[in-house]
Amino acid sequence: MPLHAKSKEFLEQLAAAGMPPLGSLPVPETREAFKGVAAFGGPPQSLARVEERTIPGPAGEIPLRIYTPEVRGSLPVLVYFHGGGWVIGTFDTHDGVCRHLAKQAQAIVISVDYRLAPEHKFPAAAEDCYAATLWAADNAGSLGADAKRLAVGGDSAGGNLAAVVSLMARDRGKPRIAFQLLIYPVTDHAYDTASYRANAEGYLLTKDAMVWFWNHYLGGKADGANPYASPLRAASLAGLPRAMVVTAEFDPLRDEGEAYAQKLRDAGVPVKMKRYDGLIHGFFSMIGFFDQAKQAVADAAAEIRSLPKG
Repeated sequence: MPLHAKSKEFLEQLAAAGMPPLGSLPVPETREAFKGVAAFGGPPQSLARVEERTIPGPAGEIPLRIYTPEVRGSLPVLVYFHGGGWVIGTFDTHDGVCRHLAKQAQAIVISVDYRLAPEHKFPAAAEDCYAATLWAADNAGSLGADAKRLAVGGDSAGGNLAAVVSLMARDRGKPRIAFQLLIYPVTDHAYDTASYRANAEGYLLTKDAMVWFWNHYLGGKADGANPYASPLRAASLAGLPRAMVVTAEFDPLRDEGEAYAQKLRDAGVPVKMKRYDGLIHGFFSMIGFFDQAKQAVADAAAEIRSLPKG
């Protein structure tokens, strides 16, 4: 498919605004510039409650933002990990998508402000996200949620973290996760796929940007082979929760996301996989700009909403 007109329009807007390429500025400036993506999240969705709290983590307190929809009963709970290459991103950059997911999935959504690199190298982010997921399982009842309908999800590096937390939960024996939502996830510390070659530059996320992100996240090259950094390298994906995998055609991460979906299927894990043709990395959380994002969020919400009650 050709590049979608909305993708082209978005890229032209960034160019006209003088947006520097991802990974071309120092970390503080990149974090500040990335905050602008919140503007594409669409109008705020009304919810019953949005609150922030902190919980104990492996190296100090972990901030959470908890979104509660205007429905009653014991609800599914989605622990959400924002994207940003493990280096950038905040509650606010992904506030819009979390609100939409909470409202449409009729679920409690817990957004996790995990530690970022390079200040905190691998596996800090993964361990924070695992701790937050454990907390969600242990405290589901007090939140009005059903621990048997516990889901994890995230986009890009957040999709990586959702896949990794699912592996950790299986390997460590808890908690029981019912569903993983993997939105154009990073699954392998490599840059050798066809989508990396075809989409190396020109479509927002570039190969150079991914090298920049990985180099900030990992403590050394050996870390990249660890399945908790590169879940595609796990010896087995058997016993993992069912999954929904979303990819975008003009995204260097497309092929590794789809390879992970196939490896899950080969291991006997039920998977729904959808590639959004003509679109670029990052579209899912830009509900105020991409009509396809509205459909993608609706599809993901439907999967969470349909989780069997405990």
